[in-house]
Amino acid sequence: MARLSDPVTILKGVGPTRAKQFANLNIFTLRDLICHFPRGYEDRTRLVPIEKLEVDVPACFRAMVMNTPRTSHVHKGLDITKVQVADHTARLSLTFFNNRYAAEQLQYGREYIFYGAVTGDFIGYNMTNPVFEELNSQPVTTRRVLPIYPLTAGLTNSALLKAVRQALAICDPPAEILPPEVREAYGILPASRAYTAIHEPASMEEAEQAKKRLVFEEFFVFSAGLSLMRAARAEKKAAPYTNLDLRPFRAALPFTLTGAQERAIGEILEDFRRGAPMNRLIQGDVGSGKTMVAAAAIYCAAGNHKQSALMAPTEILAEQHFGSLRNLLEPLGIPVALLTGSMTPKEKRTVRERIASGEVQAVIGTHALLTEATQFNDLGLVIADEQHRFGVGQRSRLSAKGDDPHLLVMSATPIPRTLALLMYGDLDVSVLDELPPGREAVDTFLVGESYRPRINAFIRRQVEEGHQCFVVCPAVEENEELGVKAATAWAETLQKTVFPDLRVALLHGQMKGAEKEAAMASFARGEADVLVATTVIEVGVDVPNATLMVIEDADRFGLSQLHQLRGRVGRGKAKSYCILTTHNRNPETLQRLKALCKTTDGFKIAEEDLKLRGPGDFFGSRQSGLPAFRVADLSFDLATLKQAQAASAHWIDANGTSDTPEAAALRERIGELFARSEGTMN
Repeated sequence: MARLSDPVTILKGVGPTRAKQFANLNIFTLRDLICHFPRGYEDRTRLVPIEKLEVDVPACFRAMVMNTPRTSHVHKGLDITKVQVADHTARLSLTFFNNRYAAEQLQYGREYIFYGAVTGDFIGYNMTNPVFEELNSQPVTTRRVLPIYPLTAGLTNSALLKAVRQALAICDPPAEILPPEVREAYGILPASRAYTAIHEPASMEEAEQAKKRLVFEEFFVFSAGLSLMRAARAEKKAAPYTNLDLRPFRAALPFTLTGAQERAIGEILEDFRRGAPMNRLIQGDVGSGKTMVAAAAIYCAAGNHKQSALMAPTEILAEQHFGSLRNLLEPLGIPVALLTGSMTPKEKRTVRERIASGEVQAVIGTHALLTEATQFNDLGLVIADEQHRFGVGQRSRLSAKGDDPHLLVMSATPIPRTLALLMYGDLDVSVLDELPPGREAVDTFLVGESYRPRINAFIRRQVEEGHQCFVVCPAVEENEELGVKAATAWAETLQKTVFPDLRVALLHGQMKGAEKEAAMASFARGEADVLVATTVIEVGVDVPNATLMVIEDADRFGLSQLHQLRGRVGRGKAKSYCILTTHNRNPETLQRLKALCKTTDGFKIAEEDLKLRGPGDFFGSRQSGLPAFRVADLSFDLATLKQAQAASAHWIDANGTSDTPEAAALRERIGELFARSEGTMN
């Protein structure tokens, strides 16, 4: 028997070319191949009489060849083979393009099983390039439920299925990790049957049962992993912080902290007192004051002779945090430094020397903090801003630079609490649900294209008053199929036709990192009046002078994403506005967008988005800290996740430290699942 860890090249027919195609799908071993699950199925088990075939609906039928196939050479590169088939209900013409195989295989007077879709009308029907097998042959592509796989260039579905069948024949499936009592309680197939049935189901019902098992299994592993992380953290010891006097910090603030900020800070102080490493999420709406909560944590860490590191996803955001934290903390005797990739080697070397010596107590940076060259004297607090931009592994690498430092992660994406507990099961969650006093709500309006002259006039008025404007488009380049505004073309139109006297800048995700940083920094310095952008500005920098956000084709975005974009304005003292445009007249779509106009409470918007769109907006690819699931989909399988959570929690309580084969296999799978999260990081 082969091993799951063996390379796919041991399979017959898998040479260097095929192996390279598999590699494009991240398939390197037999385990990878067996765990490359179908994206769907075609039910080819039911035979339909020819007269019952429906136009454009693929189906299987049994028929006899009524004449010898005839091939015509039409022109260079095009051969056409025609043949008539019939059953007891009707005749049908079949046409094969460039397929002499059909002419050689189909024999007059013999019966075959065909699969395809008819085309035509009352004048005549035809079927093009159907697949077929002899009536008495072993079913391969007909009379079965056929799995349809994610593919890559040069790799056909049949070739992949053939390789999977070989792999299943020569090695055992992945080890069973679900205890018998769990399988019995939730009606779950055993692993040995599920891993075969997912690829070769006897029926659509069995395919669904196999998928249910594998979804449950992934969520069970995911939930067990979070439980073990939490348990391991509880066992770790850290010296309690004894100096938690925040009076000098509060006295230095030019404003009073909100009740929500005070509550979150109190929870952090309790973590510091406890003597175990903190692992806390600060979840707060745009402008709710997360940075001040982080500043209080940094102040406490410094008061206990510990260094802090704050990691931001972009240089411009890091520079923003550096400016505000330096102004607040350095007068309190806490040296603050900035470390980014674009600094000169000499600048980076100087900052790293200050960090290593302990001279710098708080360092703000980007991924440059993760390099081996960056070493800390005594790192006690790690803060990750906009945490969904970082994977679990990146946070862990930064934490590894200290001796079990406290971890604080921040997110401005409002998520309903029920989902937050699922998504961040290894974290304690603090919610900032108040805005600082004096911050005005952003007035939001939903309009159609007929309002374009008024929108343009409003943009001009804001600029004339000395302010700046964002214009967000859902696409970078024009696409006729999408029929939405593209940032590149719309920026050109605004500059040349609508506002030739204004300064219009462009920013989109296809630009190089340095170009994006430069464009955003230029806008922040006031060097452009209007910035036309894609959602790359969703997590951006404060531009207090920006007072207007125009979002084109707003129906193309989720409510939570629209709310994040709206949060780019209203950050200064001037009244700010958001205009949503749409061509869509669908009542449900308009209801969804009007919800954004009624409230600026991100958590209410998140709940509305959850009701209208499901959890996909919150568990999308942008949440890169999550493991890369192979078959489970957090957008659709939430009920199964809850079942798996309950089952894993019960099992971990009873067996978490056992040495049974199932427990060992589960720990191995947990490592594999969370290791794959590294591949999803931005």
